[in-house]
Amino acid sequence: MINETFFWAIQVLIAIALLGSSIAAIRFKNLISAVIAMAVFSLALSVEFYILQAPDVAIAEAGVGAGLTTAMYLLAIRNTTDEEVVE
Repeated sequence: MINETFFWAIQVLIAIALLGSSIAAIRFKNLISAVIAMAVFSLALSVEFYILQAPDVAIAEAGVGAGLTTAMYLLAIRNTTDEEVVE
């Protein structure tokens, strides 16, 4: 009974984290903050995969979703400017 209650409590917490981070990623005006919110989303999703007994998918989601994708977005943001180029 305690294990089942704990399982559902963790499920609710992860659902709140997923929902909160996705709303934050949409609402943030700062691109770096939005990328960090997306990384939090990927980490929460990887925890969910691990709890659902899919550790290989969890590792892939953490590595690719949170790590590699975040790094690529941050590099892309760094290489852009806020100014419009008028020709």
